[in-house]
Amino acid sequence: MNKNSQHRIDSEGSEHFSQFRRLLRQAFTLVELLVVIAIIGILVGLLLPAVQAAREAARRGQCMNNISQLILAVHNHEFSYERLPSGVTDPAGPIRNEAIGQHVSWLVQLLPYMEQNQTFKGFNQTLGTYADENKRARSQRIPFLLCPSSPAPRVPNVGQTHYVGCHHDSESPIAADNNGVFFLNSRLRLAEIEDGTSSTIFIGEVLHPDALGWASGTRASLRNTGSFDGMTATIVNPLATPSNSILFVGGFGSWHTGGANFAFGDGSVRFMSCNMDPIVYTKLGSRADGQMLDLNEKNSPW
Repeated sequence: MNKNSQHRIDSEGSEHFSQFRRLLRQAFTLVELLVVIAIIGILVGLLLPAVQAAREAARRGQCMNNISQLILAVHNHEFSYERLPSGVTDPAGPIRNEAIGQHVSWLVQLLPYMEQNQTFKGFNQTLGTYADENKRARSQRIPFLLCPSSPAPRVPNVGQTHYVGCHHDSESPIAADNNGVFFLNSRLRLAEIEDGTSSTIFIGEVLHPDALGWASGTRASLRNTGSFDGMTATIVNPLATPSNSILFVGGFGSWHTGGANFAFGDGSVRFMSCNMDPIVYTKLGSRADGQMLDLNEKNSPW
């Protein structure tokens, strides 16, 4: 082998070795790979809460729109009949939370103003909510009566609702002497809301829908401002304690973090914090407590 051939072989070998070293430099080491994976994990961990918060904000907005549709239907009913829908129609009270009685809820009376004319025509109010003839109507699932933030599975053959009317300003059975807006055989006009419609709760959210459904004028469609999630006011009626579940009604609540959506008589929908002043919250449930609300920055509910 001459010197030229030997030189060519050495040159080719050196070139292959250089290419091999370049390939080695282009690959990741194990440490570099672990660092990249850790950085990706941190970024995903920071991004997911933001995505979930955005989704919840959208669901809360949809929930507010649902309640807006309901309070609009209430005003349309008042315009047509010159009175608000009765909280519940029944020959006698107080209302017991059981499937016995007429118990036609305020939501049944609003059906024509909620684009539910066929359901309304299929519901015979004279026979009562629990009559077999009304089974198909009362089991109808009305989408905008359900809060999109609720993770609870849908109960088959039961038309449930997350939106309920306010019957009283404290825990008390549903009766004709309640001081809320929707109560037993009520026939109020907007002009009779002495505290002002902008300071009176008409509709709010409930955490767990009752199994009797939206058509029942029991605690399934009516609540009071005696409690709000974990914030509980004094129970003034001993007959209405949780131990007496037949008469116990309960308060408002929601799946939204920090509070719930409420509709007021003036048509506005507001998100109220569950950490608000309990006294202010209680006053908002009464239509005529005769007291002025001191809504300063500290105790304002919104």
